[in-house]
Amino acid sequence: MADRKRRDEETGGGRGTGSLFAGSVSQPLAARMRPHTLDDVVGQRHLLAPGKPLREAIEKGTVGSMIFWGPPGTGKTTIARVIAQYTDREFVPFSAVTEGVPRVREIVAEAEGRLRLGRGTILFADEIHRFNKAQQDAFLPHVESGTITLIGATTENPSFEINGALLSRVRVFVLESLKPDDIRALIERALSDTERGLGDRQLTLEPDAEHLLAEQADGDARRALTVLEAAAIHVGPAKRITVEGIRDALQLRFARYDKGGEETYNMLSAFHKSLRGSDPQGALYWMARMIEGGADPMIMFRRAIAMAAEDVGLADPEALKLAIAARDAYHMLGAPEGYLPLAEMIVYLATAPKSNSAKAALGAALEAARQHPAEGVPLHIRNAPTGLMKELGYGTGYQYAHDAPEAYIPQEYLPPALRGSRFYEPGPFGFEKEIAKRLAWWDELRRKSEERS
Repeated sequence: MADRKRRDEETGGGRGTGSLFAGSVSQPLAARMRPHTLDDVVGQRHLLAPGKPLREAIEKGTVGSMIFWGPPGTGKTTIARVIAQYTDREFVPFSAVTEGVPRVREIVAEAEGRLRLGRGTILFADEIHRFNKAQQDAFLPHVESGTITLIGATTENPSFEINGALLSRVRVFVLESLKPDDIRALIERALSDTERGLGDRQLTLEPDAEHLLAEQADGDARRALTVLEAAAIHVGPAKRITVEGIRDALQLRFARYDKGGEETYNMLSAFHKSLRGSDPQGALYWMARMIEGGADPMIMFRRAIAMAAEDVGLADPEALKLAIAARDAYHMLGAPEGYLPLAEMIVYLATAPKSNSAKAALGAALEAARQHPAEGVPLHIRNAPTGLMKELGYGTGYQYAHDAPEAYIPQEYLPPALRGSRFYEPGPFGFEKEIAKRLAWWDELRRKSEERS
C-alpha cells in the first residue's frame, strides 16, 4: 500500500484515477486546486491527522461506505476523490437530480464486472439528501454486499434525510468549516502554484486583503478560491490584489441559513438559550442572522412567547404580555418597522429575572395526576346545584374565603391521598419574592388556625 501511495503522489493518481484531479486553465481555480493527497487536504484534522481511524482506513485501503456531512466548501468531494485514488477504485459520480434507478442498475452491473477483475468501485453521491426513497433503496443490497462503496456528501443532517436502513449500513463523518488559518493556507498555495494555480501571474495579495478574504469566506474553501480568482482577473498593472479588489469580488455575503432545515433549529436553539442565559447580545445576533437568512419572524415570536412562560415565568409576569404585544405589533407594522418591537421584546426577555417554577409546578402536578388518576373531589368543595346533591353532602363545610378579613380561610383543596403536596415553589427573583411572602403569610394563618383547633 505504501508503494501505491508513493506512486500516486508522484503521478497524481492510481490506475484509472489519474483523471480525477486532471484539470486545465479552463476550469475554475477551485477545481484546479483540489488536493491530490491526504497531506494536501487542508483542515479536518479530527478525521485526517496521522493516526486517526479514517486516515488509517484510507491508507490501508479498507474504507467502507460512508457519508460526509458538513457545510459547503469543506472538502467532502475532495476527500472522496482522494479515497478513490488511495484505494485504487473507480470513482463514479451519481446525481440524484438527473439520474434515477435505471442508472443505478447500470453502475452496479459495471461494478460487478470491475470486481471480477479485482478492482472496486466508489459510487459518489453528491447531495445525497436529495435522493428519493426508491434511489436509496436501490443502493441497499449492493452496499451490503460490497459490490459498490457508497460515499455520500450532504449539507443536511443525515438523521433527517437518509432512511434508517441505508444509514445503518454507512459511517457518518462530520466535516467542520475551515478555520481562517486554513483558508490562508489555501490562498497562499493558489498564489504560488505555477501549474494549477495563479503562480505564473506573480500576483501579490495585500495582508489586509488576505485577512478580509480569510474571514469572509465563512469557512468555505470554494468560496475563498472563487473570490480570489475573480479579484485576480481585475487586478491592475501592479499585479497587487487590494482590500478593495477583494470587497468587489466578494459582493454580497449571504447569511448561512437553511429555511426549515437543521440549521433553522440550531439557530432557534441558540436564540432561546441566549434569552434564557440573560445574554441580549447573543439573542439579538441570532435574531439578526435568521432575519438576514430570510426566516419568518413568527418562528422567533413563537419561541420567545414560549420562553416568556417557561424561563421568565412569574419572576416577571409582564414578560408574557410584552411578548404577545410585540407579536401583535409586528403583525400590524410588518417588516422592517416590525423588527423594532421584535428587538425590544428580545432585550426585555433576556434582561428579565428568570424562573422556571411554573414549568416545574406543571410537571409535578401532571405527574401527581398520572400517579393518582381516580381521586375523588372532596365533598366540601364539590358543586351542589340540586337538592339531592346537597342531601348527599356536596358542598357541606365549604368556607367562603371572603368571609374572613384576610380573604383567606385555611381548608383542604386536595384529595386525602395528596394532602400536604407542594407542586409550586416560588423562585427567589423578581415578582416571585412577593409571591413567596404571600404564601408564607397564608402558611402562618393556617398554622395559627390549626393551633386554635
